[in-house]
Amino acid sequence: MTSGATHASGELISIEEARRRILETVRPLEAETVPVAEALARVLAADVAATGDVPPFAASAMDGYALAEARAGDSLPVRGEARAGAPSRSPLSPGTAVRISTGAELPDGAAAVVRQEDVEVGESAITLMVDVRAGDNVRPAGEVMRAGSAVLAAGARLGPAELAAIVAAGAGSVRVARRPRVAVLCTGDELRAPGEPLGEGEIHNSNAPMLRGLAALGGAEPLPSAILPDDRAVTEAGLAAALEAADVVLVSGGVSVGPHDHVKPALAALGVRQVFWGVALQPGKPTWFGARGDALVFGLPGNPVSAAVTYALFAAPALAALQGAAQPLPPRRTVHLGAQVRRNPAREQALRVRLEHGPEGELAFPNGPQASHHITSLLGADALALIPRGEGTLQPGQPVAIEPTAWS
Repeated sequence: MTSGATHASGELISIEEARRRILETVRPLEAETVPVAEALARVLAADVAATGDVPPFAASAMDGYALAEARAGDSLPVRGEARAGAPSRSPLSPGTAVRISTGAELPDGAAAVVRQEDVEVGESAITLMVDVRAGDNVRPAGEVMRAGSAVLAAGARLGPAELAAIVAAGAGSVRVARRPRVAVLCTGDELRAPGEPLGEGEIHNSNAPMLRGLAALGGAEPLPSAILPDDRAVTEAGLAAALEAADVVLVSGGVSVGPHDHVKPALAALGVRQVFWGVALQPGKPTWFGARGDALVFGLPGNPVSAAVTYALFAAPALAALQGAAQPLPPRRTVHLGAQVRRNPAREQALRVRLEHGPEGELAFPNGPQASHHITSLLGADALALIPRGEGTLQPGQPVAIEPTAWS
């Protein structure tokens, strides 16, 4: 694949082109089998089918009485009880009823369940207050799933509901893609660990916990992070170690053209092939992407908002594709602007927005100041609004495409 041009030449690629090149570079990871209890946020590597009918037997949908068809006014003696996990083993005799709990298996000979609210209870019999027909308040065997029926397809991300469906289908373990190992490296002499006292010109390293957290939310295994000082040899050594340990390396800062930006030459020396450098995006113009073998490297800007936005737009889809996600790109939809937005003539903007419901649908409002150092614009943001490049200003009410954020 040809390398992307640097933005030193002014040739920036679009978000769509950057994503295309990234996804073309990704090689999905191998699969492994894990217990269902450990599969949350993982991506299925094989289809899941029901091993048997669900429910496996006709069951009561209500607390009440199991019986055959009967009419209001009929009096039926009660012969025993069926509870969930302790069914009645005696067939139902004609003209009798069995006390039954929700979820319990219907006894042989029963065709329906009458709710306990719809009977008058005597000392040893019940009197029906309603007509009862076959099938009333009964969950038929196989109503939810039939043996062999498809439950989930490979490529599905497993949330709590999916885990419940897998267990209901009869599985105790599941085939999923291996979790990508992600190394986070933050560059700069000015960075200090969270909570450390700050000297003159120093700042706390907020990008490392943010990027590691984003990777974890994306189903990855974040490795311990590291700070790389503005030293070429140390930078190269840190990148070399990360490339050996990780499937994806996220480098924050150091990918521009300043005299202390050592990341690009260090990556070149380590044999990492540049796929692109420079995206027509605000914030996120200096984003870099490359690969060495199957290992992926993202050079993200150092400003925290730029790092979060470029992670969401580029690194998050790559992690999803590594895990075999059926739809690695986040879903897009259209809403309307709730406020005026000035366009950038040269670059597409990714605004952090909050969504509010108006009389004619959802409205997107900028979520506070949008400068790339305003980390508070990430707090409470519901989506990224993608504002096309161009002249002039977009007015309230104009349509705009949005994508979910990677952090909400």
